[in-house]
Amino acid sequence: MPYSLSIVALVLLWTWLFATRVPHSAGMAVGAVVVLLALSHDRRHGEWGFEWRALAGGAWRALFVTIPAVALIVAAGAALGTLHDRRDFLGSLGPLVVWGAAQQWVLQTVLLREGQRATSRRAGVILAAALFALLHLPNPLLTAVTFAGGVCWCTIYDRHSNIVPLAFSHALGTLALRYAFDPEALGRLRVGFSYLLLGNR
Repeated sequence: MPYSLSIVALVLLWTWLFATRVPHSAGMAVGAVVVLLALSHDRRHGEWGFEWRALAGGAWRALFVTIPAVALIVAAGAALGTLHDRRDFLGSLGPLVVWGAAQQWVLQTVLLREGQRATSRRAGVILAAALFALLHLPNPLLTAVTFAGGVCWCTIYDRHSNIVPLAFSHALGTLALRYAFDPEALGRLRVGFSYLLLGNR
């Protein structure tokens, strides 16, 4: 799993060692290297995550997972009394779809496929989801949510190889969390060392 391990190591180095010590713009360079690694992998294996024949099937299955998940998250926020309004729903959704697509592209076409080649079809789903969750440590809520989401998204993609429905699912799930919980409960969506620094502020 050379591409997956390289990407995971690079992201972990950034979030744990460099993100809080160098200008934030340096993260663009890290992102560019991740993209280049993913492009190299996908070119080698001929899979880009946009199998259009898989779009409809993937969309239906993503809806089947996303609607109950969003409802559960919103209900949890209502029960805790933290459900709140956020302005500009569509303005927030657009960037989150793009960000979700980027994450799903790497998760599905690289982590999932390399994980499956290294283990088996089913074990690869769990392995990819675990690596995805690892990148969100030590934020407990994000780690749990990304593992559960990763299992669902990878299972869908394994049968319907198109990341577009997963990008919307990812974005809607993130928005639901932001509506349902206070920023503090979400650890301000921070991961790595920057999450630990929240306790010192």
